[in-house]
Amino acid sequence: MEITKDVLYVGVNDYEIDLFEGQYAVPNGMAYNSYVILDNKIAVFDTVDGAFGEEWLEKLEKAFGGKTPDYLIVQHMEPDHSANIAAFAEKYPTAQIVGSAKAFAMMKNFYGDDYESRRMVIAEGDTLSLGKHQLVFVAAPMVHWPEVMVTYDKTDKVLFSADGFGKFGAIDTDEDWACEARRYYFGIVGKYGVQVQTLLKKLAAYPVDMICPLHGPVLKENLAYYFGLYDTWSSYGVESEGVFIAYTSVYGNTKKAVELLAKNLQALGQKTVVCDLARSDMSEAVEDAFRYGKIVLATTTYNGEIFPFMREFISQLVEHNFRNKKMALIENGSWAPMAARVMHTMLEKCKDITYAETQVKILSAMTKENEKEVAALAEELCK
Repeated sequence: MEITKDVLYVGVNDYEIDLFEGQYAVPNGMAYNSYVILDNKIAVFDTVDGAFGEEWLEKLEKAFGGKTPDYLIVQHMEPDHSANIAAFAEKYPTAQIVGSAKAFAMMKNFYGDDYESRRMVIAEGDTLSLGKHQLVFVAAPMVHWPEVMVTYDKTDKVLFSADGFGKFGAIDTDEDWACEARRYYFGIVGKYGVQVQTLLKKLAAYPVDMICPLHGPVLKENLAYYFGLYDTWSSYGVESEGVFIAYTSVYGNTKKAVELLAKNLQALGQKTVVCDLARSDMSEAVEDAFRYGKIVLATTTYNGEIFPFMREFISQLVEHNFRNKKMALIENGSWAPMAARVMHTMLEKCKDITYAETQVKILSAMTKENEKEVAALAEELCK
């Protein structure tokens, strides 16, 4: 597939995968992207997942048109992008392998060879001329592994962005970009907002007309939209106004409180998203928690702790650097309510969290007083 006159797409689609990285549901498959620049010298950007090695090599051979590649640029060493380095190196023994020092250390660990006799170690600001195309390498450590480099083609103003600006789904799916890119970002990159901000500041020096990520579609139009979302996500800003309510309920009483709160919020004109953690994809719940500025957690006391799905949810929020939110807690307990205290303790690791003054404590089942508390909480969240 031609991206520009000289840049070709040689990636593959995986329609068989069910869980990406062993945990993220990908009902629309996954794309493993690879690119070629045809110039006086030929450069290949990254390989693909090991299951698609033969298909990828056939695409390369067709793209080369009888010529021989000069460089394999390894931007990221995760196996879904690096698994075919050895196959490429064997088939094209004169090609140099280009990557960061950390990438070559990982290469040795993963595949038993760091290609000492044919490697080109690159670092921040290094350049590589292919002829007409002039490449600049920009370090992107912890976006989202420490060895990552992204590459800027000064000629066509193309950013080869490694895992940045990627998304779940095969490249030919017709789904909304932001939905699956957001879930991808917060699940995989979200902990490293500071590092993403650093990269965005570096990239501001380069005029970008096109973004070529390692997952998802090539981005060619309205790039300010994508950069803007990445700036919001990585600075832990509020993307969408509204209230996100995540809950668990054993016998339906906590659910009644949540449904009443949602009804009151909506009556006050507040967008409200409700998630039953026991029946929802956890990565989608995490995505929404980061998306909205106001979050309500409602759960029951369970074995002196909190219900397992809520515990897992909060653990994931903490792991991914959850911060900068207004939160409210609703607890339920029959003889020794502990849920609010446990949730608050778990969230102490999160920065810039403010809590609603209104408290809702249910003792087994909703009462008229609880209904008043829920109404007061809705009013407070709408201020």
